[in-house]
Amino acid sequence: MNIVVTGASSGLGFEIVLEFIRKPEHKVVAVSRNTEKLKRLLEIARGLNPDCTLIPVSFDLAHEDMSLLEDFVLRSLGTVDILINNAGQLVNKPFMKTSEEELDRMLHVNVTSHFKLCQSLVPLMIRGGHIVNIGSMGGVQGSVKFPGLSAYSASKAALHVLTECMALELAEYNIKVNCLALGSVQTEMLEEAFPGYQSPVMAFEMGAYVADFALNAAKFYNGKIIPLSVTTP
Repeated sequence: MNIVVTGASSGLGFEIVLEFIRKPEHKVVAVSRNTEKLKRLLEIARGLNPDCTLIPVSFDLAHEDMSLLEDFVLRSLGTVDILINNAGQLVNKPFMKTSEEELDRMLHVNVTSHFKLCQSLVPLMIRGGHIVNIGSMGGVQGSVKFPGLSAYSASKAALHVLTECMALELAEYNIKVNCLALGSVQTEMLEEAFPGYQSPVMAFEMGAYVADFALNAAKFYNGKIIPLSVTTP
């Protein structure tokens, strides 16, 4: 499988990549802004599987020309079987103190960048390809909401609906699109937003689940927003 994972240098994306590279049949392009963390990811990956095909690329999805990443993926992989839109940003700030700029940043990073990347990579995706968007329980209608996450939750809700719309429109290419609405996962982003909070789910556990879902769930799901949380909405 030829696989592209964004937000790959830490947290969930890091673990997803490490799950994929354990098998020699997978070729992975790992996308992140952080060059040093990508180097660390490559070192660990080669330690786990010296023969792995992992291609790190430092790229800012929110600000750089997406055609440059498209060209890189074309040269590196040729075609794409799986795209995992994991890159994201979280601001924990009361609604009345959240600025318009912070809302714009949440929407741009958590929705617009995925929108643009999908437009760029769909022409490279094979029939039967699978796009997995990483959403949030905070963006699920009727779920318990938390103070300080209005901008983040709104951006994830938009990603959920985008998933449904993309699944409909990409059906003619036989490309499946699904979204995993995650509850808390112990990642650096969670720790920064909620210092001291301990999630019952570790990043490596969720990484294994997401990788398996990306590989196998397209046979069973399309256009679905699937809650992944140990608590009910």
